[in-house]
Amino acid sequence: MKILMVLTSHDQLGDTGNKTGFWLEEFAAPYYVFKDAGADITLASPKGGQPPLDPKSDAEDAQTEATKRFKADPAAQQDLANTKVLSTVGADGFDAIFYPGGHGPLWDLAEDADSRRLIESFAASDRPVGAVCHAPAVFRHTKSADGKSLVAGRTVTGFTNTEEEAVGLTEIVPFLVEDMLVANGGKYQKGADWASFVVTDGKLVTGQNPASSEEAAHKLLTFL
Repeated sequence: MKILMVLTSHDQLGDTGNKTGFWLEEFAAPYYVFKDAGADITLASPKGGQPPLDPKSDAEDAQTEATKRFKADPAAQQDLANTKVLSTVGADGFDAIFYPGGHGPLWDLAEDADSRRLIESFAASDRPVGAVCHAPAVFRHTKSADGKSLVAGRTVTGFTNTEEEAVGLTEIVPFLVEDMLVANGGKYQKGADWASFVVTDGKLVTGQNPASSEEAAHKLLTFL
């Protein structure tokens, strides 16, 4: 069982001068769900190497069992420091693809042609595709075989407009995940803000927020 996890390489939060990147829990929780299930995990990012960590996700109040486990796991840290360059990674040989969120993907992965190529390849061959929190941004330009948006007519979720408002970034981000999914024809659903909420449609798995990361990873595994 081989799973490809794709992380952002983008570290600038718009013009604020603040840093962003991937959200630690959204990487660590699925990483260990997959690892504990015996999966062989490959990590990739647009620029390769160490992806930028959103400093807020490393704060004391953002720690979870999975993030603590990661901090005590030199092998996992080494894995993360050496992500493959996304353009060198093909879909062949992988059973599923999964995207952790954080605000970074809104800027790079949402527009990345290599990411789009991979997602469309996994979807066309009926292999599971998962994304959590801000990572459903990766579906902004992806298409189905019929040329329509990959999410058109499909049940999806992602970071809500009200959650974005709560973190004060509505005017900073390039687009709102909820609005984009709706505009692309997705049947957008959401649960309570900050509570775990995951939906599946076929083998497309989306999670709403950081709390949804673990559940989204477990749902993805049910297809493997």
